[in-house]
Amino acid sequence: MAKKDNRLATELVEEQPKKKSGGFLKFFTWIVLPIMFVVAVLLVVATLMNTNVFDLGKKAIGSLPFIPSEEQQAKDAVVNNDSKIVSLQAEVQEKEAEITQLQKKLDSTITEKEKLLTEKEQLQFEIEKLNREQDDVKRDFNDILSTFDKMSPKAAAPVLINMSDTEALRILTNLKPDKLAAILEKMDAKDAAKYSELMAKQ
Repeated sequence: MAKKDNRLATELVEEQPKKKSGGFLKFFTWIVLPIMFVVAVLLVVATLMNTNVFDLGKKAIGSLPFIPSEEQQAKDAVVNNDSKIVSLQAEVQEKEAEITQLQKKLDSTITEKEKLLTEKEQLQFEIEKLNREQDDVKRDFNDILSTFDKMSPKAAAPVLINMSDTEALRILTNLKPDKLAAILEKMDAKDAAKYSELMAKQ
């Protein structure tokens, strides 16, 4: 009985690896080899018929519903390009608007600058005119001063008394000291004191 049990156990152990290797061998023999044979025959036939197997494969893949075709990809690319063009055109319009605003600012700045330059020229002209008038006044005053310098003190004293205090004082302060003293001597004591006091305040 023990011998029978040992023999059965040995047979079971030997049978198990055979089943495992037999399953793989059957799969390889019945599925993989026939597929490889069919592929090899198809490649030979395709080569004899001058057919490009890879093009056929691409067409087959393109006909699958979940893989987009080249035409669909081209359409998608056109749509993407159109959207990019629209966004770029919008950006160009924004930049043109900015340029227009900057141009307006520049124009207004140039106009303002021209206006300021015109005002500056007018003010410069006014200054030159006032300088000329001042030179004329100085020249006239110098002429009057030289006239008083040439006049006798007796003749100059009454003229100065009849002038405004401001003008008389201006002339008296610009005369030479000896001429001034001579004119004050010929004035009335009251007028001479008044003019002396005014000159002392300056």
